[in-house]
Amino acid sequence: MEMAANCSLRVKRPLLDPRFEGYKLSLEPLPCYQLELDAAVAEVKLRDDQYTLEHMHAFGMYNYLHCDSWYQDSVYYIDNLGRIMNLTVMLDTALGKPREVFRLPTDLTACDNRLCASIHFTSSTWVTLSDGTGRLYVIGTGDRGNSASEKWEIMFNEELGSPFIIIHSISLLKAEEHSIATLLLQIEKEELDMKGSGFYVSLEWVTISKKNKDKKYEIIKRDILRGKSVPHYAAIEPDGSGLMIVSYKSFEFVQVGQDLEENMDEDMSEKIKEPLYYWQQTEDDLTVTIQLPEDSTKEDIQVQFLPDHINIVLRDHQFLEGKLYSSIDHESSTWIIKENNSLEISLIKKNEGLTWPELVVGDKQGELIRDSAQCAAIAERLMHLTSEELNPNPDKEKPPCNAQELEECDIFFEESSSLCRFDGSTLKTTHVVNLGSNQYLFSVIVDPKEMPCFCLRHDVDALLWQPHSSKQDDMWEHIATFNALGYVQASKRDKKFFACAPNYSYAALCECLRRVFIYRQPAPMSTVLYNRKEGRQVGQVAKQQVASLETNDPILGFQATNERLFVLTTKNLFLIKVNTEN
Repeated sequence: MEMAANCSLRVKRPLLDPRFEGYKLSLEPLPCYQLELDAAVAEVKLRDDQYTLEHMHAFGMYNYLHCDSWYQDSVYYIDNLGRIMNLTVMLDTALGKPREVFRLPTDLTACDNRLCASIHFTSSTWVTLSDGTGRLYVIGTGDRGNSASEKWEIMFNEELGSPFIIIHSISLLKAEEHSIATLLLQIEKEELDMKGSGFYVSLEWVTISKKNKDKKYEIIKRDILRGKSVPHYAAIEPDGSGLMIVSYKSFEFVQVGQDLEENMDEDMSEKIKEPLYYWQQTEDDLTVTIQLPEDSTKEDIQVQFLPDHINIVLRDHQFLEGKLYSSIDHESSTWIIKENNSLEISLIKKNEGLTWPELVVGDKQGELIRDSAQCAAIAERLMHLTSEELNPNPDKEKPPCNAQELEECDIFFEESSSLCRFDGSTLKTTHVVNLGSNQYLFSVIVDPKEMPCFCLRHDVDALLWQPHSSKQDDMWEHIATFNALGYVQASKRDKKFFACAPNYSYAALCECLRRVFIYRQPAPMSTVLYNRKEGRQVGQVAKQQVASLETNDPILGFQATNERLFVLTTKNLFLIKVNTEN
């Protein structure tokens, strides 16, 4: 089996600015336009059974506003009438109402366990769509940039099972065969999971294809990845040969069908297997309890004690045999059959007061039962290692590290996020980048023909990375830097969405309610400024601007283009003019 190559991200030093001084708050007003929606956005709130952090990441923080990266300043949302509504902006001062481009054929409200409807712009003429009930649509749109030739028509639709949302999709044309590959995300219950939340995250890579003009589109391939956390980033490579995932916990492909069920049954049967025996201990002795088969008699049982060995035989079958953790007084040790049809063995310790971590060396089939008195005694012995007070003796000891003084950037998880590349044919991991403390911030489509870029925190800065699947040696290119933005965003406790302009001219984040923060790249100043401390002229200044929306409705969607920010609430769509045309 080939091992995945451990890689690293190469930072381009010329794109960093070690002399960056910070953002200057600008009070210049930002033109803001408000459009009232004909019908409310089709928001789906989390149900009582969607209580985990993963449900919140995937569905609770879902961005209901979708940007068509193939056509600048064109955004879409789905309303509660099942209509896909589009707003394409040519001129801010002459804004029309959002127009309906497509209506879902099913009644969304009829499904009790539905998710939010999701849409992805696969190419300039193709769209993938989920209605949130488990049905996938592939739609031919015609040329969306030209309303005369634009006609949304369903080319494929099929029920795929549990409800899902669409993460990413691509369109492939090879010879006479046209394919659409899409990534679907589900969070599913794992009934026999004894550890963790009881849920797992499923990423399904579905390929839909049509070989010639006469045939229909049909599913030709379905592969499933499973993990324990919602991926920060997941995208299929432009040629369909692989996919890349940034996630906190790792993903791996699983076999579809019977093999998967058999593997799960084997794993689960191991997890829920009863202990072979139970044992307790005091400072003087140990008690082993074994549940006997029905109708067992003394003649069926043979127990042999040696100073450091035990051998138990039940009905001529070896039950337990091996070296004891420590020596016993084998002549004083006894056994008895209890009324509840159990065998009770009493072992007298040679070394009184010694705590045994295991009964038989290397045997994992038993379970140690501690009584409350033992737990209290252990806790008392360990008391000196912990304290409810941060520093019980400040005069004698060093001042403590106050947890309240820690910032988000100072907290490290036990597992760090990783960036993995999976091969589409072998379904194996080919490249792994351990991201360590490089916190994931957001993703953005700079070039719709390429994979989406992802932005990571590096020290105080935020660095934008463009994946290039064709370059095996240098697969991720550092293309832009947002100075100090990694540090700045850590202080924004109420942030909900994060984005940047495709031309990197600014980055923006919005809170759950009302406020939008804009961080511009350093730009030349019209007036002369001096840094008094260093006695030098300042040629460029990076501005921060704050926009406050006139609404009390929560923000449901947020998208950035080169010139505008679009903010969606339940009943309104706001446009903030950020840059003027060149």
